[in-house]
Amino acid sequence: MAQSEWTCSLSSVHEWESPDYEPSLPVSEKSNPLTRDIDRASASRIVRMLQACDAQMFQEESGATYQRLLSEQVVATLMEVAQKVEIILKDPRDSLVVLSGCGTSGRLAFLITSAFNRALQELSQRSLYSYIIAGGDRALLSSQEAPEDDPKLGMLSLKKVCEGKKRVLFIGISCGLSAPFVAGQLELCLQHPEVYTPVLVGFNPPHQARNEPIPGCTFTFRSVVQRMQELAKSHKAFLINPAVGPEAVSGSSRMKGGSATKILLEVVLSAAHAAAFTNTPVTYKGILQHMRAYEKTLDITYAQKEGISALLEAAGQSLQRGRRVCYLGWGSLATLGLIDASECIPTFGADYEDVRGFISGGYRALNNNEGPLGPDFCIAHEDFLHLVLPSLDDRDVVLLLYTQSDDVSDVEKMALRVREKTSNLHAVCHRVEGDTAADDDINKLCSSSLKINWPPPASGSLLHMQWELSTKLLLNSLSTGAHVLKGKIYQNHMMDVQVTNSKLYCRATRLLQKLSGCPEIQCEEALLKAVYRVDELTVDITSSDIITHTHTARNRTKVVPLALVCLLTGCSLMEAETHLQQQPIVREAVEACLA
Repeated sequence: MAQSEWTCSLSSVHEWESPDYEPSLPVSEKSNPLTRDIDRASASRIVRMLQACDAQMFQEESGATYQRLLSEQVVATLMEVAQKVEIILKDPRDSLVVLSGCGTSGRLAFLITSAFNRALQELSQRSLYSYIIAGGDRALLSSQEAPEDDPKLGMLSLKKVCEGKKRVLFIGISCGLSAPFVAGQLELCLQHPEVYTPVLVGFNPPHQARNEPIPGCTFTFRSVVQRMQELAKSHKAFLINPAVGPEAVSGSSRMKGGSATKILLEVVLSAAHAAAFTNTPVTYKGILQHMRAYEKTLDITYAQKEGISALLEAAGQSLQRGRRVCYLGWGSLATLGLIDASECIPTFGADYEDVRGFISGGYRALNNNEGPLGPDFCIAHEDFLHLVLPSLDDRDVVLLLYTQSDDVSDVEKMALRVREKTSNLHAVCHRVEGDTAADDDINKLCSSSLKINWPPPASGSLLHMQWELSTKLLLNSLSTGAHVLKGKIYQNHMMDVQVTNSKLYCRATRLLQKLSGCPEIQCEEALLKAVYRVDELTVDITSSDIITHTHTARNRTKVVPLALVCLLTGCSLMEAETHLQQQPIVREAVEACLA
């Protein structure tokens, strides 16, 4: 990084913490000063920007603005929650630990509960962890955003999972402290303290929790948080809500929000397992050491900057040409591929075929609650071979994701099959330093091969969790950067976001305000015109509620870009559509109109 660029980055690192910086927005929705012009950056500069954003997760507290991941209070709360889990592990009768969330948060709840239930099975213990995701298992693989707005559905799903249980530790994940689905579940916990101990994980301070009324409810997310704060004083509820800084692409909590969720919950559950099964007490030092291991994971991953940049460039070229990116994975790295692919549709307005993930062993390996989800969700390697491989050529990117402990001969067989159709084959492999597993033949088949070497571990389970986090960071960089290169981002904002729930509706209105400088009411009108595809709003439209608007928006594309072009240029919807067809890169379309 050039000296001037580095100095500029340093001055931007803490800028978002100033009370004058985007004061009306919660931390999770602010734009990150480090990525202001990511839409005009090269592949290598995109990776450097994403690295700087990820590093913000582990920054120390600066003054008393926000508590951070490594703050004393956060570590102390992690210890307390770990001790609650330890009690359940030692006496599991009629007990359960439930992790729940929407979108990325729910997908990570699934990933984490799967790993720790496996750990229990290896110790001949019965499963104690359950996950809930808004929209059910289909939401593991695709966007199911309407259920996120339904607190009663959240309550019902929690009641169903906990039927007959007398003691439940409930961990609700909502990165922005905003999801009504999770708010409903926390409310249920507060109503039944004899059964439930609620834990909330998110990345805004309590006063920034969403305060909009929830239809049909007497509570808001903020009022639930305030009651939990009171109960936290007597250790009957717990808030884990460090600030990790704004996302690289504003509001895209799949990135740092997802990574920090994974870090926090794995630290808690690992400490609890060590205490329950190896007589290693939960200590402040132990929690901090585990957190530092994850910080080291960032360093080891981004030491591969050049390789990640080359991958990102290749994926960006594929998407620009209207082609596809496929992740072929083994084990839990494949699950992370499925998760990353599923997030591209709502985040970037991508097509289902643009980025897809496949897992060796299909649903048997995924081991989700509902099993196979039907022909719309084909995720096995066999599905890739039958449905995708025949139409591949050198314009498509295929990425192999595996570790030294996977079946390398199976990876090689798949590489040979792919190589028959495309030379645009790449690999990411995690291995311990000094391991000489014979995968040279795979390297020869690939255009590029990232071998990420790790120091010998103190614990095999920690090493695997580091491999997962590293893979998540790498895939997030790849898919985000590729969509940036395709023109899906305006400055550092998601422009082609699907406006399919109340959170995204409010985000879209705020984004239009920021980028156009127009009053909120004018921005909301422009948004509704783009949703309903009309140049004049009728009384029927203006008198409908947000649920009706978001339901209509499900079948619409380019809602926010259209609204922005109309606001900035004063043109009609039809003219805006023409501009965007001629120039799909939103910033360039707007500049062409204004010129």
